[in-house]
Amino acid sequence: MRLAYLWDSRKCIACGACIINCAANYPELRFEKEPNPMWKWLGANIRRVIREKGKPELRLLSCQHCENAPCVTACPTGASYIEPETGLVKLNKDKCIGCKSCIVACPYGARWLHPKTMYPEKCPGPVCEQLIARGEEPLCVAVCPAEARDFGDIDDPQSSISQKIKRHRVSRMLEHLGTEPKYFVVR
Repeated sequence: MRLAYLWDSRKCIACGACIINCAANYPELRFEKEPNPMWKWLGANIRRVIREKGKPELRLLSCQHCENAPCVTACPTGASYIEPETGLVKLNKDKCIGCKSCIVACPYGARWLHPKTMYPEKCPGPVCEQLIARGEEPLCVAVCPAEARDFGDIDDPQSSISQKIKRHRVSRMLEHLGTEPKYFVVR
């Protein structure tokens, strides 16, 4: 099994429901002024990025769950790892020494430093980890009113995510780096 995320940029209405619900993973940061000083953003694992070159383009950025994850390679303690059962990139905070190597190594800028615990954070957050373990969708997928998000096993040809990848033109960020991201964008 290899779990992956899909974001359909054509369907997205930029409402931010995925971001707000992701921030629910970190309720202690909700009402602070700058809960994520690295991103100048909400304490969430998804951030909104707008590229201004030419026509403005919205991207929703989070962990790409790379099969060749630089964050895993850079981690000196094995705290960052790829979970064998799901293929998701995870962080074991009991092994983490807070060196921030994983944050620096991620070419997507998808990890951030929790301003209170000083540990790296990433997708999936604590609430979504529980949902996924129960076979449910992560919050960002479950709350999307436009059905622009999907999550599932890309090794299962019958899964909805596999069907969408097969039917649509998809891309992955920074594919040329050889990280093999499992975050697909429908264009």
